[in-house]
Amino acid sequence: MPTTTTDDGVSLYYESAGSGETVAFVGEAGYGAWQWGWQHGAVAGPHEALVWDLRGTGRSDSPEGPYTVERLARDLEAVLSATDARRVHLVGAGLGGMVALRHARLFDRTATLTLFDTAAAGDDVDEATLRSLQAPGTDREALRESLAGVFTESFLAQKEQVEQICDWRAEEDADAAAFDAQVAAALSFDAGPLYELTIPALVCHGLDDPVVPFEAGERLAEDLPRGTFEAVEGRHLAFVEHAPAVSDRLLAFFDEHVSSEPF
Repeated sequence: MPTTTTDDGVSLYYESAGSGETVAFVGEAGYGAWQWGWQHGAVAGPHEALVWDLRGTGRSDSPEGPYTVERLARDLEAVLSATDARRVHLVGAGLGGMVALRHARLFDRTATLTLFDTAAAGDDVDEATLRSLQAPGTDREALRESLAGVFTESFLAQKEQVEQICDWRAEEDADAAAFDAQVAAALSFDAGPLYELTIPALVCHGLDDPVVPFEAGERLAEDLPRGTFEAVEGRHLAFVEHAPAVSDRLLAFFDEHVSSEPF
């Protein structure tokens, strides 16, 4: 079981598969690595696909809060250092997108940014809706109901898929205290001057995202000097609901910015 320990003594769990330049996935508040299962399968092979459990989530330690986005970005750096990743394509959703933005500012590893349903500041996040995504792992009905903010009705009608997601959530998601700490980190975030981030960035946003308004995603792409914006049908986890098309777009974006240097 691969783990690394941060400078403040927190053990972080990670997994990697494939070879090539590293694609590191950073998840939304409270959710386990299950959220990246669809993209992970497409990316592993042509690239090294790296998933990890944020502090408070899954098999990583769950220290008491408060958490900050900068602290989570330093956690990400600890994972990347442990895997000897030199050049990294960062893919983040929600809080994970904020962590990717902060990491790109603090460290010199980032080749590209892909940001799903991400806001440049916590003020752009609908706090009540974000909090509604959490549910006790032991309450099956609550787990199902809390998916309404992230998936469309047509996706939720796929009962077998929904039950599988609920199984993963019960096993991997953060408990209430860690979820609150992660949400607080997102709500207090401010990306700072985005013109300083000259890394190629693909910003994708669900057309009906109730957690981060669609307009916030558009502004993020506009304010990033090399930002490209793409709308995706769906809600906060539209990248799951339309996984094949999104994965194809990701791979094309990475190919546009692959390095000729050894990785």
